[in-house]
Amino acid sequence: MNSLPAAFHQILTQLLGEAWRTDAAALEAHARDNSWRHALPLGVALPSTREQVQAIVRACREHGVPLVGRGAGTGTTGAAVPTAGGIVLSFARMNRILEIRPGDRCAVVEPGVLNGDLQQALMPHGLFWPPDPSSAEICSIGGNLACNAGGPRAVKYGTSRDNVLGLVAITGSGELIQCGGAYTKDATGYDLTHLIVGSEGTLALIVEATLKLAPRPRAQAGLRVLYRDASAAAAAVSRVMAQPVTPTMLEFMDARSLELLRRNGAQVPEAGAMLLIDADGDDDTLPYLLNALAEAAEGDGLLALDVATDGSARDKLWAARRALSPALKSIAPGKINEDVVVPVSRIPDLVEGVQRLSLEAKLPIVTFGHAGNGNLHVNILYHPDDAGENARAHAALPKVFALALELGGTLSGEHGIGVAKRDFMAQAFSPATLATMRAIKQALDPDGILNPGKVLPL
Repeated sequence: MNSLPAAFHQILTQLLGEAWRTDAAALEAHARDNSWRHALPLGVALPSTREQVQAIVRACREHGVPLVGRGAGTGTTGAAVPTAGGIVLSFARMNRILEIRPGDRCAVVEPGVLNGDLQQALMPHGLFWPPDPSSAEICSIGGNLACNAGGPRAVKYGTSRDNVLGLVAITGSGELIQCGGAYTKDATGYDLTHLIVGSEGTLALIVEATLKLAPRPRAQAGLRVLYRDASAAAAAVSRVMAQPVTPTMLEFMDARSLELLRRNGAQVPEAGAMLLIDADGDDDTLPYLLNALAEAAEGDGLLALDVATDGSARDKLWAARRALSPALKSIAPGKINEDVVVPVSRIPDLVEGVQRLSLEAKLPIVTFGHAGNGNLHVNILYHPDDAGENARAHAALPKVFALALELGGTLSGEHGIGVAKRDFMAQAFSPATLATMRAIKQALDPDGILNPGKVLPL
């Protein structure tokens, strides 16, 4: 679509006033997310109410205008980029915490609320919302739900989908639907709540969410465990996850990750790989939990195991982990970052396979991430202006996906599909399964106006 119908422009001007933007600055500000993709929309709508969202969707349907919902734009797959033109609907002004209900352990929020702001509001109540992606301070709840964001805590507390109780959403036909509510058991009808979460704005636009909260733990402690090589560390992950105590976080870092940390000033000994293991509980149970995790971490290839029980030591461990992703640019300016998932027992095979791909492509591939869920971030690093490296990096990407699928895994654990992984969906699912997904899309978005060209292969 190259231009907006005059009647459509008039409808949105009357509906939104100055919150309907077509100036160059607004269009450019909403043309990209945290991927490298860029496409200018024809307009930007900034509604303040669900009624306005509903009216916008209905106008888009009537005039055949593509619509991309947008949170804070921190996604990495191009899901918020308006590749089909049309308009961007930003939820930046729908950012109210509507209700905090400590007695029901839930909060009711609008989609534009930032994850970090919600966590601050929950602190006086001794509660938190578990999803903690790396962009937690600045990403929106709506965006978290759209891509089913996770983070290190997901190994114990689950992803966004596991921590939402109900939704109010606007479908592509402009209908307002309500599903779920402030309760944790529900055997009533189809589970539309968890269908919409993770659908990346292709089925419906979330205008309100009831979130499941957890009590803030009284005590936390961490382990730093160094291993001879990645295979030994990966085998330890399987042992840790096979015993009864569930860690709060379990992160894996390969040798290149550790080298990168040292290069950037972190005090990390030389080793083939490292695990960071966190536990939470109360003062009485935490020592037992920590001991059980330490025993499981011991085994062939162990070099050292350190315990961090005080806050500052533990914070240093996790600060090193958080520093990894931005530090990758010191190796090469180009990065393909994928978040494949395999069964925990197949992590050793995934790590070994990625190391083979690195040698084959003659490129550094740095692997780290949420090993407790079998969800590792595979970072292929290259110089975009080097034609050979560029070609080898993009040739390695399908092999990473093929490896994950061969090991019984899947394409994404928390980033979503967007445009980046859309064309690999046909490898991950059978034609019958994809046809079912398309039928659901057709039912909720009959004219295909919501985030067209995303998630499902063309």
